[in-house]
Amino acid sequence: QVQLVESGGALVQAGGSLRLSCAASGGTFRSYAIGWFRQAPGKEREFVAAISWSGTNTNYADFVKGRFTISRDNAKDTVSLQMNDLKPEDTAVYYCAARRTMVRLPPTTGYDYWGQGTQVTVSS
Repeated sequence: QVQLVESGGALVQAGGSLRLSCAASGGTFRSYAIGWFRQAPGKEREFVAAISWSGTNTNYADFVKGRFTISRDNAKDTVSLQMNDLKPEDTAVYYCAARRTMVRLPPTTGYDYWGQGTQVTVSS
């Protein structure tokens, strides 16, 4: 069973950048696709981005394409989410999640393990 810990959330002005990190332990990291999700107050959790077990393939929600980049380092058991050109509507708690799968296209659903989340607040 893999454990996940997110970090890097902060208060930032609109147009700014943040880099979130997700550190994994307790499992065979390269067996898992890793996804980032977010949940804003009063809203349902939504998919943001995901990366395949190998790091070769990525998947993004339309609203972050061109602004966010997901990457992973299997040697360090970490996944990062680089967020540029942040908007107030990006304000949310961001979670990383793991799903044991080796399919080519990283999934947007079906994740089994979740971190505790990190708060991102974008001021206008």
